[in-house]
Amino acid sequence: MAKKSKRSRKSSQDNNIVSDSDISNNDQRTNTTAAAAVDDESARKAPALRSVAEQTVETADNLQCEDPYEDVYEEEEDDDEYEDVYESSGDEDEEYMEAMTTGDDEGAALAATAKKQQKGTNIPSINMDTYDSSTNIPTINMDNGANPPSQIKSWNPFDGNTSGSPLEMDETAYKMHHALTPEWPSLTLDIIPDKHLGDHRTRFPHTVTMVVGSQADEEGRNKINVLRMSDLSRIPGSVKEKTEKELDDEMLGEEWKNENDEEESDEEDEDSVNSEEEELDPVLEHYSFPHSSGGINRVRVCPHNSDIVAVWSDSGVVSLYDIGGALDVLDRSALGSNTDAKKDQQLVRKMRKDPFFVYAGHSTEGYAMDWSRVTPGRLATADCDGNIHIWDATHPVLPADIIAKYGKKRESPWGNSSFTVQPTYTAHGDNLDNPSVEDLQWSPTEASVLASAECGGYVRIYDTRCPGKAMISNKVNASGADVNVISWNRLVGNLLASGGDDGTFSVWDLRNFQTADPSIAPKPLARFQSHRTPITSMEWHPTDESMIAVSDDNGTYIYDLSIEEDDPDNGATKGNNSNIEEEAGVVVGGGEGEIPPQLLFVHSGSEMTKEVHWHPQIPSCVMTTSLSGFSVFIPSNL
Repeated sequence: MAKKSKRSRKSSQDNNIVSDSDISNNDQRTNTTAAAAVDDESARKAPALRSVAEQTVETADNLQCEDPYEDVYEEEEDDDEYEDVYESSGDEDEEYMEAMTTGDDEGAALAATAKKQQKGTNIPSINMDTYDSSTNIPTINMDNGANPPSQIKSWNPFDGNTSGSPLEMDETAYKMHHALTPEWPSLTLDIIPDKHLGDHRTRFPHTVTMVVGSQADEEGRNKINVLRMSDLSRIPGSVKEKTEKELDDEMLGEEWKNENDEEESDEEDEDSVNSEEEELDPVLEHYSFPHSSGGINRVRVCPHNSDIVAVWSDSGVVSLYDIGGALDVLDRSALGSNTDAKKDQQLVRKMRKDPFFVYAGHSTEGYAMDWSRVTPGRLATADCDGNIHIWDATHPVLPADIIAKYGKKRESPWGNSSFTVQPTYTAHGDNLDNPSVEDLQWSPTEASVLASAECGGYVRIYDTRCPGKAMISNKVNASGADVNVISWNRLVGNLLASGGDDGTFSVWDLRNFQTADPSIAPKPLARFQSHRTPITSMEWHPTDESMIAVSDDNGTYIYDLSIEEDDPDNGATKGNNSNIEEEAGVVVGGGEGEIPPQLLFVHSGSEMTKEVHWHPQIPSCVMTTSLSGFSVFIPSNL
């Protein structure tokens, strides 16, 4: 791109700068009225700009006091400039000249336009209904064939990146953001809670540990990877969170402060300066487990014992791994000089790279898998043929119970008899032509209740005490679009969210989920139809009951369902989309491509996001996996 000229001419007398464009315009105007301009120019010159010959010679009687910083103004030639704009190629008619003489700007504009249109010149017509004579700038109507004015189009996050060039990250939108590109892409990840750093960690730098599964080009090259990312620093310049004392002082006001508080605050300021967060380079540590059963569709960490990881493969095999030895190795560098931690380091468990339990009882591959948070060691898996199998542990799962029974041993207590698997449900209902179960979620409060997301638009509720049939079965998508994912709210046990292949996600109240007529779908509490690509993952916030993270192929979105529109009658939510029906008691989050008021944050730039999770120990920390890699970030507005 050629750069515009930055040259200028500077007066040696008063430092006035004249640009190239000014020079060219002045020269052109001078050529048209050369004789008159010379005399007028010398007459109008300020004393500081006149030549020595033109100035009166100073004597003791006529001393001149001049301001060296005097501003010099040039008289505007309104008639000439107006004539340049509306000049009709040098052959003005009488109507135009009469209007110019009498100062009728509106008449002159009309005359000049009419003259050129008579000559056949294709110029934009002037709309005199919107003409502003005070500024001499008419509104131009471009309907007669000229190029239309350029339009500024705002970027819509639901459209994805349509520019063809990479998106640039706005660092002010994040408190923390780190990305990692692996050797092979991953369809799935799960977070491993930290045993030593504790919950509700707000101080930087952060440390996160996760387990991921690869999608390699060859079956034998796939791996289960345990990744630990440490020294994750805050983005420089991001707003720091206020302490409890600062929040209290801000609420009470200045009149409640005393001298002691000011002295304490000064000391705290000095301490904060001395202990200022350093900008560190992130550190990545990893340990890999070979997986010879093919590509990995889903991984899930047992919530009662993070040493156990369940793996769904694309060959139809479900495997259980004991990663406790790898976690012990990774903890060595993180424990530091902690005395109690050093005692734990003395007993590093034996590393076992192969799975301790392999189950091949499913008829085909699958993606649905979930551990129960009520019953330790209970797992549910489902395949693409609609079969759901229930797993139960045959010996203690909690670490304290394992130590109580087996003691502290380096060998893993797990073996090929540690679990029993029972086929519990088979394909049934109206979607037998495509019965695939896409996702499973155990109830956060009931030990025997789980929900399934199935093809054909179905969401079903099962009770394991009644095998063979679903307790509730509803077609939540009238169009028949597949339900890809579901998420059960852990804080409000009657809320279930579902996301479909048509880009719609809804929130259901399970107390009203069953209808008298099975052919009539229940009404959701909220429905959002803004996404233009399939919903790939969703998860409720672990500590905020109204916040949910949703992902599609274009990015990751964070919604706060407690936000209501200020004026629901203004049509901002429904827009012009006639496909949206306003239902009583239903929060409708806009039509396709429209931005709902509940949308708080958008994370873009990843290619085909597949899974999103909230970190359970770091407030508002989100972790995602996509075709382009992994992302760990904290939004600035959460």
